[in-house]
Amino acid sequence: MHLGLVKTIIVLPGTVLVFIPAAILLVTQDSKFAPELASPTQIWFWLALLAAIIGLALSGWAVTYFMKLGKGTPAPWDPPKRLVIQGPYRHVRNPMITGALLMLLAEAILFQSLPIATWMTVFFIGNAIYFPLIEEKGLEKRFGDEYRNYKANVPRWLPRLRAWRQANDDEQNRS
Repeated sequence: MHLGLVKTIIVLPGTVLVFIPAAILLVTQDSKFAPELASPTQIWFWLALLAAIIGLALSGWAVTYFMKLGKGTPAPWDPPKRLVIQGPYRHVRNPMITGALLMLLAEAILFQSLPIATWMTVFFIGNAIYFPLIEEKGLEKRFGDEYRNYKANVPRWLPRLRAWRQANDDEQNRS
């Protein structure tokens, strides 16, 4: 496995999805917000499992495309060298964040934890500020009109049902 990816996984999703939620569960265990694990006999358990599976699959699919086509990692310190607009990126501009939000939702539901749901909201708000103000401006500088066209056609957070196709996709597929 690529060492840069391992570092990225530990630092980024590890912090967001494991370390902070674990700290929240630890701090709230003897409070009125104490976690209560959902049972497999409850619908909440199965909804949490579904959200976790979809979130993990979406994030994994996205990271695979980032590594193969982008020749980089999801980390700001090792960004992709090429603009990735294949696979899940044809449906949503930030599939890794969307996947992480689904996994946080799964944790909040599974542990029936309002504090984890609050953390999910804080994480989303932080990204909702960061992406348009910093990330997208950087992508516009690096990739120009190609990124602006992509941004105009693919939503930031909620996936479009039909995959977006560039005007030159048909020409590239015939070559």
